[in-house]
Amino acid sequence: MTKVVIIGGGPGGYEAALVGSQLGGDVTLIERDGLGGAAVLSDCVPSKTLIATAEVMVRIENARHLGLHIEGEELADVVRVDLGEVNERVLALAKAQSGDIRQRLLQEGVHLVDGQARLDGPHRVIATTETGEQAFDADIVLIATGTTPRELPDAPTDGERILNWKQVYNLTEVPERLIVVGSGVTGAEFASAYDALGCDVVLVSSRAQVLPGEDQDAAAVLQKTFEGRGMHIMSQCRAVAARREGDGVVVTLEDGRTIEGSHCLMAVGAIPNSAGLGLEDAGVTLTPSGHVQVDRVSRTSVRNIYAAGDVTGVYPLASVAAMQGRVAMWHSLGDAVTPLDLRLVSSNVFTTPEVATVGVSQKDVDAGEVRVTSVLLPLAPNARAKMQGFREGFVKLFCLPTTGIIIGGVVVAPRASELIHAISVAVSQKVTVDDFSHAFTVYPSMSGSLAEAARRLHKRDVDVLTN
Repeated sequence: MTKVVIIGGGPGGYEAALVGSQLGGDVTLIERDGLGGAAVLSDCVPSKTLIATAEVMVRIENARHLGLHIEGEELADVVRVDLGEVNERVLALAKAQSGDIRQRLLQEGVHLVDGQARLDGPHRVIATTETGEQAFDADIVLIATGTTPRELPDAPTDGERILNWKQVYNLTEVPERLIVVGSGVTGAEFASAYDALGCDVVLVSSRAQVLPGEDQDAAAVLQKTFEGRGMHIMSQCRAVAARREGDGVVVTLEDGRTIEGSHCLMAVGAIPNSAGLGLEDAGVTLTPSGHVQVDRVSRTSVRNIYAAGDVTGVYPLASVAAMQGRVAMWHSLGDAVTPLDLRLVSSNVFTTPEVATVGVSQKDVDAGEVRVTSVLLPLAPNARAKMQGFREGFVKLFCLPTTGIIIGGVVVAPRASELIHAISVAVSQKVTVDDFSHAFTVYPSMSGSLAEAARRLHKRDVDVLTN
């Protein structure tokens, strides 16, 4: 049997282990913190659980527009947020998910080792455990060690007042005033959630608009929504330091100004967990940023060593990590494999409203990388949107002018993460706008606007449609 050793039990690692076992490999998975890794224990699952709770508050707040009135001037007068109880549930759910993953891996015959691993050459892995060191021979090695929250030199986190996104679940009370540094996906999601929970949020953004890496039409809608809810967004401001002062924090900006708050959340990126693994001694090439360099089948510069997930820097999504891990096993164990195609990746920002994207982006179009015809269709006229009191948001489709094949899309709406799947299928299967629009949709439904957008692209060789 082929001996497979996987270092890291996040989505890239445990999905690879399942495939490796399915294909007949003798699989050992070594994880230091818990099955599911940061994605399950301290990142994706906890944050989305917190966000789901916050969304309930938004729906209650919006109920007054539907004729359901809250007995009190403020929502806080009626609904009390027990953040300690919320976070207790968040962490319990994450632990339960981790336990389910462990049970599944054991059922599939994967050998699990709790410990810290490192390479001892390309064909040997050493695990440091509570009972001492264990050595494992390996025909195939997969590195799936993830990342760690980045810290600014003059803004060290303490887990109490100055926090990274793994430490926010220590809070037992809603912060009086939360300063969120960073307006990328992580910063925007937490800013949205804590704002919904009744916290006074200040979002410090180094760019002109939130979500600089996402579709800018979508980012504009989100920024307008945030500001409409009373969030204070400090655009084109760069934080350089944060310190505790009494029962609060003081954040210093690059221009010398300061912001005072009760807590500060640092969301300024992540660094790969590639140090101390013996990678370079084994011949594995790292990028200047410390990420493990891989090709489209997840293979590193060493023939039998693969890598998956955020440690590769390919695309920081749990779904991509999982696919990289599966691809690595399919390739290394001789099964049929299709190289990773990032053009087919769908992603979602779990703000309120959500922002979901797949395929070609507006940035690609504006840069002249691809010629498309597109339509941006506001959701405000949609009957279901009216019923739910949703006024903002849109759907956007990109197709090739001659063939009409759908090659990308954006959805800004409640549950955009569910709506994007139809566009994702269209992109992956090269569906044309005509075929897409001929499929029945439920009336009334948000998905009806997807079909309507496709219908508007029927005469796709005319000018781009904007509304």
